Amino acid sequence: MENKAEEVVCCHTEDDTSGRKSHHPERMKKNLTNRLNRIEGQIRGIKGMIDKDVYCDDVITQISATQSALNSVAKLLLEGHLKGCVVDRLSEGDDEVLDELVVTIQKLMKK
Repeated sequence: MENKAEEVVCCHTEDDTSGRKSHHPERMKKNLTNRLNRIEGQIRGIKGMIDKDVYCDDVITQISATQSALNSVAKLLLEGHLKGCVVDRLSEGDDEVLDELVVTIQKLMKK
């Protein structure tokens, strides 16, 4: 989570299905995209391991590493959401964001 101040995400109203969008600074987008590309590669590697009948424990280890990498992406997004979107909406008097945040955290904790 380098340069946290630069990587704050700001949500605002748009004409999409939820009515909101995020604005990730380019540096944050690049960071997230690079992480997701590595995760995509890990998934392809796991599929290859299955095809090659690699020992189950080794496959599970790789699955665990991939889950950890996804959790890391989620943590970065959550941090930006808290410091940007949630703070902004609370300052505008929108307390519904807290209910939304609780649901989001519950989803993350299921994993």
